[in-house]
Amino acid sequence: MNITSAPPTTDRRIDVALPGAAGQTEAVAWLEGAQAQIAGRAVWSEVRLEIGAGEFTAILGPNGSGKTTLLRVLLGELPLAAGRASVLGRDPGAAKGQIGYLPQRRHFDAGIRIRGVDLVRLGLDGARWGLPIRALGRDRVREAIELVCASEYATRPIGRLSGGEQQRLLIAQALVTDPRVLILDEPLDSLDLPNQTAVSALLARICKQQGVTVLLVAHDVNPLLSYLDRVVYFGAGRAAVGTPREVITAGTLSRLYGVRIEVLTTADGRLFVAGLPEAPAHHSGRHEHDEQ
Repeated sequence: MNITSAPPTTDRRIDVALPGAAGQTEAVAWLEGAQAQIAGRAVWSEVRLEIGAGEFTAILGPNGSGKTTLLRVLLGELPLAAGRASVLGRDPGAAKGQIGYLPQRRHFDAGIRIRGVDLVRLGLDGARWGLPIRALGRDRVREAIELVCASEYATRPIGRLSGGEQQRLLIAQALVTDPRVLILDEPLDSLDLPNQTAVSALLARICKQQGVTVLLVAHDVNPLLSYLDRVVYFGAGRAAVGTPREVITAGTLSRLYGVRIEVLTTADGRLFVAGLPEAPAHHSGRHEHDEQ
C-alpha cells in the first residue's frame, strides 16, 4: 500500500493507491482534484477517486462529513466548485438512465395499501402510474423482485411488511431499469442487525452476479466489511480511498484528521473507530441532507 500525505497547511489530500494498474478496469465513477461547496462553504476538497466496473464501494465518515454530498455530485445534482468528475465516461447527470438510485429510507405507514409489486413498478415508469405497462415491463418488474428474493410477499401491502422486506422491494425498484450503477443512501439505516447483514449480502450478490457497480453510504461498515472492494472515508474536509483494511486504520485516519484516532478490532473482526472529532456546527444534522 502506498499512502502519501503532506502537512495540512500545504496539501489537504490523503491518497491511498488504487489496486491494479491504471486502465485495467473501466472507471465508472472518477473524480480528480474535486471540491464540493454548499452555500459557498467547502464540504470537502482535493478529492481523488476512481471506482471500477463491478466494484462494491462504501462511503463512510461521521455525520456532516460530506457522504451524501458525494452522491449528489455523482448524480449531477451538485456541480463541483473545482476539479473534474465523470460517471460512466460522461458528465455527472448525463447517464442517469443507467443509474439506479435509492435515497434515504422512507417510512411506510402501516395503513398504506399499495402493494410491493406496485412500488417496484413505479421505478420502471412512475410518470405513467396507473396506466397499463407492456409485457416487457411486467417481466422486468418480476425479474427485479426475484433478484432480491421478495416474490413471496411482493403482492402484500407495503405497510404491512417488515423493514427488511420493505428495503428489498425498494432495492428492486432501483434495479427495475437494469442499471449499470446502483447508488444507495444509507440502505442499512433503521434496520436491525440481522436485516443489515441480509441486505449487505444481497447487495454483494447483485454486485458480483449481475456486474452492477454498487456505491452506498453507511454509518457502520461492519455488516459490509467482508464484501467491500473499496471504501471512501470522509473527514476534516478530505477523503481517504482504498480497501477497508488500508483506510480504516489508526495511521490513515489519524493523518486524515490530523489528530490521534484509534481503530480497535474485536475477536470476531469487527472494527470500531475511537477519537473522531465532532462535526462542524453547520453540518451537525443527523443526515447529510441538512447541508442543503
